[in-house]
Amino acid sequence: MVISYRFLVIAAIFITCLITANIIAVRLITLGVGPWKLGGLELPAALPAAIIIFPLTYIFGDILTEVYGYRQARRVIWLGFLCNLIAVSAFWAAGRIPALDTDVQAAYGLVFDYVPRILAASFVAYLAGEFANSFVLAKMKIKTNGRFLWSRTIGSTIVGQGLDAAVFIAIAFGGVKTGAFLGSMIITHWLVKTLYEVAATPFTYAVVNYLKKTERVDTYDYDTDFNPLLVTR
Repeated sequence: MVISYRFLVIAAIFITCLITANIIAVRLITLGVGPWKLGGLELPAALPAAIIIFPLTYIFGDILTEVYGYRQARRVIWLGFLCNLIAVSAFWAAGRIPALDTDVQAAYGLVFDYVPRILAASFVAYLAGEFANSFVLAKMKIKTNGRFLWSRTIGSTIVGQGLDAAVFIAIAFGGVKTGAFLGSMIITHWLVKTLYEVAATPFTYAVVNYLKKTERVDTYDYDTDFNPLLVTR
């Protein structure tokens, strides 16, 4: 496949959203008066600011898989992982160098001094969620014979975002917080991110239809090896 500039734009936006989400994740924002009630669970209204942009990685991941196929999406997922690792490593190295202004040094540390456990949780959850999202969408496309795009984007997001939230929160807070807290955080993240995908469905349709028309590409992964490690294939 010849890589077009449109593919590069989608990949660049995907990676930019991923790195930006990591930077702003340290800030908590409120989604209204809380906590919310869901059955017997009390869901917190405060979430990391990354909720603003991180779901876009799933939306653009859906677009990549739907148009270009799982193989190309797999490459972009790993490229995003590598770029994120470079960014985090640079932030960490810069933070180890003493600043002339101690106030600046302290402020920098609040944003960029990642806790290793949180960082590991973020990396593992990203890979698990993105690959699950891409796999489910590719398989559903075959099952539906390319119809009902909305069912694929929302269905894959339910699986991918659910796995992402569960893995991240389990690794980041397991053994530190109560089971009720972990459950409420997982459900809150999962619900908000899934609703984000639902709200973005018209946008996803517009971009997918535009790319399929202009690129003249509509990939079906009939013979694809879905091993996430086969980056070069």
